[in-house]
Amino acid sequence: MSPPMTSLESETKTISPAKSAGCASSTCGSRASPDVMESAVWEKVKDHPCYSEEAHHYFARMHVAVAPACNIQCNYCNRKYDCANESRPGVVSEKLTPEQAVRKVIAVANQVPQLSVLGIAGPGDACYDWNKTKATFGRVAEEIPDLKLCISTNGLALPDHVADLCDMHVDHVTITINMVDPQIGAKIHPWIFYKHRRYTGIDAARILHERQMLGLEMLTARGILTKINSVMIPGVNDEHLIEVNKWVKARGAFLHNIMPLISNPEHGTHYGLTGQRGPKAMELKALQDRLEGGARLMRHCRQCRADAVGLLGEDRGQEFTLDQISDEVTYDASKHDAYREVVARERGDRAVAKSEATEMVKAAGSGKSLLIAVASKGGGRINAHFGHAREFQIYEASPRGISLVGHRKVEQYCLGGWGEDATLAGVLAALEGIDIVLCAKIGDSPKAQLRGAGIRGTDDYGYEHIETAISTVYAAEFGAKPLAATA
Repeated sequence: MSPPMTSLESETKTISPAKSAGCASSTCGSRASPDVMESAVWEKVKDHPCYSEEAHHYFARMHVAVAPACNIQCNYCNRKYDCANESRPGVVSEKLTPEQAVRKVIAVANQVPQLSVLGIAGPGDACYDWNKTKATFGRVAEEIPDLKLCISTNGLALPDHVADLCDMHVDHVTITINMVDPQIGAKIHPWIFYKHRRYTGIDAARILHERQMLGLEMLTARGILTKINSVMIPGVNDEHLIEVNKWVKARGAFLHNIMPLISNPEHGTHYGLTGQRGPKAMELKALQDRLEGGARLMRHCRQCRADAVGLLGEDRGQEFTLDQISDEVTYDASKHDAYREVVARERGDRAVAKSEATEMVKAAGSGKSLLIAVASKGGGRINAHFGHAREFQIYEASPRGISLVGHRKVEQYCLGGWGEDATLAGVLAALEGIDIVLCAKIGDSPKAQLRGAGIRGTDDYGYEHIETAISTVYAAEFGAKPLAATA
């Protein structure tokens, strides 16, 4: 296989002095490209890893934990629990003041040139703890004006701050909406605190619903892009999320992100302690598939911590704790600018490769589909070893083309060259329903165990563009000739 061009990975480590900055399903926002949406919208999403599936291969986000106060209780949330190795919303290792947050953002921006978005996602609610949110954004905007600003909120206090969000040029707001029926909402949110009063049960859920819809409508009217997060809770709201999708689409939501419930007992949440299970990977995919044709779907969410740093799928937060950051930091844009130039070239190459790959899959005319797991460290390439992977990106190749349909988190099983059988068994379980695994390198033992589980693992396409490799595999699987052979 041909090696990649100047690698994005190397560019994040050794970037030359400052250069001028350079700058994909049909209209799905998570796979957006400039030819399927208005140019103004594309400018907002093209470097945002959460709002564009294409961008998430190249750009990083950072969350600063400056908003600890919250005004609702959710049965899936316990913000007192923290494990530094766990990715879960609401979890943080250290809370920050606005002043500390600015210092940390500058330190990260100087060392992570992929950084394009600063988000505030708690660990409480960014709109309820508004003074800290506003102070943080104001100071960061002065230091790094080209950094996109983004908040995540439950929506209860959102309508009170839409005007401020517009004034601060916040282009992206995520609202967690799990229901549009208060009867169902009461099973998810036991209480809210609104206008100096605590509400419970259906009354609480009704107020929350009304405020969420109002906030969404206000943001849409002002041209602010919205992403709706919904937690899929089997037996509670899984079927109801079809109705939620209709409501948020009608009110202008840009993306709808269906996330699986995380309910490990050790987290101490109500659902975890009462045995409420989360959905299986294939159950989540089945629901997402049913929603195709409704509001645009986000399929690449990683359910990030409230102090996450780095590309989606990785978290470098422990590299940037306050005790590791100098008291005096100054932003240097040179690495950032050079990285953007490399990304612009790589994006152009990948766009051509992706177009050719899509045509190859469609030309196969098989009428069949494949689910393919990809080990990747970013850049849209197959560049991670099987034993080093902490997640696999899941792609579906079918007569409609090639699309990212999700990801599967796994425990890295190979440490120091040695694999643990129990961990590998967990990886195999996480790959349920997968036909083929593509990675940069895989040993004979895991390859054999994959084969025993009915999964084919291969490193024949290491460092290729993901879509190029998938199209070649698909064509070989179903007897089609590669495009290059017919040209």
